[in-house]
Amino acid sequence: MLAQINLSPTQTGFSNLNVLTVGSLIGGFVNLILIVAAVIFFFILVIGGIRWITSGGDKANTETARNQITAALVGLVIVFAAWAIIKLLETFFGITILGDLDIPNAL
Repeated sequence: MLAQINLSPTQTGFSNLNVLTVGSLIGGFVNLILIVAAVIFFFILVIGGIRWITSGGDKANTETARNQITAALVGLVIVFAAWAIIKLLETFFGITILGDLDIPNAL
């Protein structure tokens, strides 16, 4: 009875490559852009905060830091507005662009 069981794997190589489509490539690319944009936003925000703290009351340095923080926030709003528009298009047309990229919830 045990001699009839095949213990070797049946699939070899890159068996999942046949499911690669243009839509999944675009979705993966958009997901990557959103994640990279969020990381860049965080670092620019931290650098702007450090510049603000270390400005020492100098008006020019404080203004530069404030502009940097404002630019980071505006960039983040633009990126996530694009995300919201893509999610809206997914809902209207019943397609999947971003895959499973959703806003995480704590529930």
